[in-house]
Amino acid sequence: MSAVSTRPGTPSAPAPAPARRDAEATKAAILKAARYLLARHAHADITLKDVAERAGVSAPLILKYFGNKDSLFARVMSFDTDAAALLDAPLEELGRHMVRHVLESQRDRGADPLLRIVFAPLHGDHGDVLRANFRAHVVDALAARLPGPDPDLRAELAVAQLIGLGVMYGIARGPKLRDCAAADIGDIADRYGPAVQAQLTP
Repeated sequence: MSAVSTRPGTPSAPAPAPARRDAEATKAAILKAARYLLARHAHADITLKDVAERAGVSAPLILKYFGNKDSLFARVMSFDTDAAALLDAPLEELGRHMVRHVLESQRDRGADPLLRIVFAPLHGDHGDVLRANFRAHVVDALAARLPGPDPDLRAELAVAQLIGLGVMYGIARGPKLRDCAAADIGDIADRYGPAVQAQLTP
C-alpha cells in the first residue's frame, strides 16, 4: 500500500470557519455600533458613515451585509434576539435572571437589552416601530408566560423595574450601583430580583 503524500504546508482540506467567524464578528460590531448611535441620536441624523466609523469598518461593507440603512436599523429596532436571552430561564427564577442579564449586558457588551426603548421619542415614525417591536418581543412575550390575574399589567410592571435599573446603571451611572455591579452582579440580583419576581409569580 502506498502512502499518500502532500507538500509541506499544503492543507488537506479547506477551512472556511475562521472567515465565517470574522464575518459574524463584523456583523455584530456593526449592529453594536448602530445600537449605540440609535440610543443617542435621532434615526434621521445617523448615517452609514457614522455607523461604519464607530464599528471600524467601511460603509460598503455595511451595505454588503445589511443592504441599506433601513434594513440595518430594522434589525437594530428588533428586540427578538435580546428578548429570547432575557426570558431564557424557568419562571420561578426569571426575576433574578433578568436582573443579571440587564447588568451583565451593560457591563460586558455596553448594550442594555431593553434601554433602546427609552429613546423612542427621538425617532419619529421609527419610534413607533421601536415601541411596537418592544411590546411584541418583550412585554407580550413575558405576559404570555405569566399565570394568574392581570398578566399584561404585571409584565409591564416587571419590565418597568428592569428599565429603571438599566437607566440608573447605564444613563444616570449611579456610582454605588456600578461599583457593586463591577464586584458582584449576583449580590444586586439577590437584592433586586425578588422585587421583579413579585410581579411574575405573585
